[in-house]
This record gives sequence, C-alpha cells and structure tokens, in this order.
Amino acid sequence: MIEIRQIEPSKRNLKEFAKYPIDVLYKDNPYYVPDLISDVVGTLMPSENPAFDFCESAYFMAYRDGKPVGRIAGIINHLVNKRSGKQEGRFGYIDFIDDAEVADALIQAVTDWAKQKGMTCLTGPLGFTDMDQEGMLVEGFDEVSTQATIYNYPYYPQHMERMGFVKDVDWVEFRVEVPDEVPEKMARIARIVKQRLNIDTIKYTSRKKLVNDYGDAIFKLINEAYDQLFGYSPLSDKQIKHYIKMYLPFLPLDDLSLVIKPDGELIGVGITLPSLSQALIKSRGRLLPLGWYHLLKAFKGHNDVVDLLLIAVKPEYQSKGVNALIFDDLIPCFNRFGYKWADTGHELEENERVQQQWQYFNYRQNKRRRAYTKDI
Repeated sequence: MIEIRQIEPSKRNLKEFAKYPIDVLYKDNPYYVPDLISDVVGTLMPSENPAFDFCESAYFMAYRDGKPVGRIAGIINHLVNKRSGKQEGRFGYIDFIDDAEVADALIQAVTDWAKQKGMTCLTGPLGFTDMDQEGMLVEGFDEVSTQATIYNYPYYPQHMERMGFVKDVDWVEFRVEVPDEVPEKMARIARIVKQRLNIDTIKYTSRKKLVNDYGDAIFKLINEAYDQLFGYSPLSDKQIKHYIKMYLPFLPLDDLSLVIKPDGELIGVGITLPSLSQALIKSRGRLLPLGWYHLLKAFKGHNDVVDLLLIAVKPEYQSKGVNALIFDDLIPCFNRFGYKWADTGHELEENERVQQQWQYFNYRQNKRRRAYTKDI
C-alpha cells in the first residue's frame, strides 16, 4: 500500500525531501552527484526563492510501510504560461524506486494538483526556471553527473513512457578534451572577430569590482540570449540580485570570460567552473562536517575537469565567431589550472549552431536528457 503525503514547505520537511535521493535511493550509486541539501531547501522555500513571485508549487513524498520510496514536486510557472499561451504544469525533483505503483501514485498526485489549478498538460522534469535542473537522463547512465544536471536510473524513462508521457524536447551533452593550445582555426577566427567587430575579452581580479561593473549585465545578457529557448523563464530584477549574491562571489575569475565593446558594453559571457562532482559525492550534499573541505579542494586546483556552464551572446552578435573569442581566452586558463576534460552544459539537440563549435576539439556525446509531456 502506497501512502502519498503532501509536504508542507518548512525547512525540516524539505530537508527530508532533499535527503531522500542522497541517503536512500542513490546511496551507493557512483554516478549520482548530490545537490547541496541547503540549496535544494532554499530553492523550494517560497520565502527564499524569488521565482515564487510568479510560480507556485506543491511537494509530495511516497511511503510504503512508513519508509520513503519516492518524491516529486509540482510547479506552475505562470510567467512562462503567459508567454506560451499554455496551461502547463511542471513536475520536477522526481525520484522513485523501480515500482509502477509508486511512480503512478507520484505522477497522479501532481496531476490532480495541476488539474485543480486549471492546467491541461504536465511537462518535466523541469524546475521553477532555467537556473534549475531540467531533463530526465535517457542516455549516459554510466557517466558521472555534473552539479548542474539531473542523474536518474535507466528505469525512470521506461516508467514515463509506460504512463503515456511522450518526448517534448531532448538536450545533449558532450565531454570535450582540453587541447594543449587553442586550435589553430579557432584562434584565427578569434583574431578576425576581434578586429572585425572591434570587441575584446577582459579579466577581473576583484570579485567586488566584477559584481559592481557587470553583475546585472551578465544576467540581463542571459535573458536576451536565451529568450527564445524552450520554456525559458526571463529572470526578474529580484532574481538577478538573488543569483548575483548566490553565484558571482564564488566563481573563479580566471574561468570567467567577458566579451565587451570599447564603450564597455557586454556582448558575450562564458561561465565555467571547476567540476564539483567528486567533492559533492564525498560531501553527500552537506557542508558540515567536512563537505566544505572537499569543495574547497575542488576550487583550489585538485581537479582535472571543468564544467562549461553556459555561453551567452547578444542575439545580434550570434553566429559571428564570438564563441571562438571566448574559448581563445579560456583555453590557456584551463591549461594553467590543469584541466584535461570539459563537460558541456545541456544543449537542445536541434541547436546545431552551438554544437558546431565542438568540431575544433576531440569530443564525444556522452549524455542525452529529455523533457516529457502529457495532456491531463
């Protein structure tokens, strides 16, 4: 007998929700990378996440004989629905044992909640916005996850299809070998672009100055660059302030590339980060007692993998070689810090324009993830 309990969003309850996959479902899985429990709780708490200005949510856990066997979040992003004209509910944070009764009960709980709110379809896994994890893994189950993406067992998509969900979109990811030097053709494109467009890259040595000069501009540029992508939720000024405080003080400045015009206008940004995957595995999603130490080591050079979190370029400068200029700036930094491999962010499978940039490197597609949808 499966019992579904709706979880009230208190810190105590949400910690249980966040710990379930870490301490139970994926306890001995070598490919699963835990989220920081504090980050999950902060994201799910209405009082802490500014996305709740235009989102609402409900959280459910499944129990059998008093023991947790699954979890799921229901989310409605009213801003995205207004932009798309859909009445779409989202599901996210979905984890469950390999049991049809459990999977069905979790999806039914979110379906009932979404229908009560007037929604006519259910899509996911998605978060509140694109700053959250999205996409169910359908290929690459024997690859270590990254801190920015979802890991799940191979039976997850099997249950989604059994329940009548179909593919909405796919994203692909790549592992790229960091070359000893900038590929010659890419370096040549970078030189041409720099001269032709009268742009250049800059570096910062002060995080405070970076935030003062370009904190707002970075996230506003992301809004411009990603506006037409699948399900994009534009970041509000309140969200931008939240993410500046949350992320920019911790980014290694050498792993950040800013492309500007002579007047200082930001037209491109590349954000990368030393891989935190092994550190998070060791910390089990906790900063205490020693989680902070493992994360600090990852930031301090004990790492041969860098995560390519995102590249954003102003729409009028896209497809003009700005990405080559960003990599021309970053690759020497990658070599200086000893990175051997780079894991890309997830890219829409039809986004050939972005994927063409990997032709200059030794690379392989190592993961595919999917958003499923179903009319309710």
